[in-house]
Amino acid sequence: MPRVGITELITLGRVIARGQLLRYRGAEQGFTTKFEIDLTKKLGVKHALTVNSGTSALISALAAAGIGPGDEVLVPAYTWVATAIAPLAVGAVPVLVDVNESLTIDPEDIKRKITPYTKAIIPVHMLNLVCDMDAITAIAKQHRLKIIEDACQAVGLTYKGRRVGTIGEAGAFSFNQFKNLNSGEGGAVLTNDDRIFTRARMYHDVGSYTREYTFESNEAVFAGVNLRVSELTGAVLHAQLPKLDPLLRRLRKRHTMMTKYLSRTTKLRISPHNDPANAVGLSVIFDRPEDAKAFATNAGVERLIDTGRHVYTNWQPIMTQRTFHERMNPWKWANREITYSNEMCSRTLDILARTCRVSLGAQYPLPFMKLRAKMLLRALA
Repeated sequence: MPRVGITELITLGRVIARGQLLRYRGAEQGFTTKFEIDLTKKLGVKHALTVNSGTSALISALAAAGIGPGDEVLVPAYTWVATAIAPLAVGAVPVLVDVNESLTIDPEDIKRKITPYTKAIIPVHMLNLVCDMDAITAIAKQHRLKIIEDACQAVGLTYKGRRVGTIGEAGAFSFNQFKNLNSGEGGAVLTNDDRIFTRARMYHDVGSYTREYTFESNEAVFAGVNLRVSELTGAVLHAQLPKLDPLLRRLRKRHTMMTKYLSRTTKLRISPHNDPANAVGLSVIFDRPEDAKAFATNAGVERLIDTGRHVYTNWQPIMTQRTFHERMNPWKWANREITYSNEMCSRTLDILARTCRVSLGAQYPLPFMKLRAKMLLRALA
């Protein structure tokens, strides 16, 4: 994550000195709008809408894309639970799909999980690792499915020359404390589709119809919710955006170096990557779970099955199919019975048990990370 420092403090001070903390107030262009303009330029996408979390970005994108009751949405079995909960917020249900050794959704299992009721795929670019978007796009096109990219853990990354989050019909970013852009909490919806952008803006703001926007389509007004951000969030993001690409360059250098050293041993394999030339996230895979568990005792290494919260078997609200009110339970509206079990994505569990994430330590000098790579190599001897 980028460091928070004097630049953010100065920008926040300007907002406070002005005394205008609401985003939609006054004629002067605020920091949130400036951030969105700069973000669209950096990403090469037509529209960006800042919201209050990555979860809100996913929900807004699904609502904007027309996903609703009775629809099924394919989500990977390894991700933060918000990816699976977002479809519920629009009345749809998640269908879990295995990941492959790249730790991203498996295109082959996507094909197996498609039914007549499938309407969307949410590929998740996990741990700064990109999905196989060529394969996913081809499947979506064949079956007329919407792609809502969850790029919450991969803000700014590229896939074969295109920024993730801009490839599908819509994308979602998170600006949570641990993401590549950090405002504590926050998110963004990205899209090149005018109608999706307009609908997302209506959905995220109950007062959308009262605003004077520089862009508007002919979409009829509908009732939304309140997922807006304040100018304080916009100020932090505006100050941080110039730090994004330098952060990714540092990660890329460390990935190249760490991979060079860890490739010298036959006791592990570098996990496959869907765009190796632009890799900024690193994981390694072992033949046996116990070897991965032993490797994870080293500093800067974690075995993924042990992180727990990103593994589908720990998604209690999903596995138990419980919502805040029984009559608002989307599983009751589904066109077929949807069931979940701890064994349903056993291949994902096997891969996670044998895979370790290796921190690339962007906050540390490169010589320090080179020393750490050598220490990891010696630990495998």
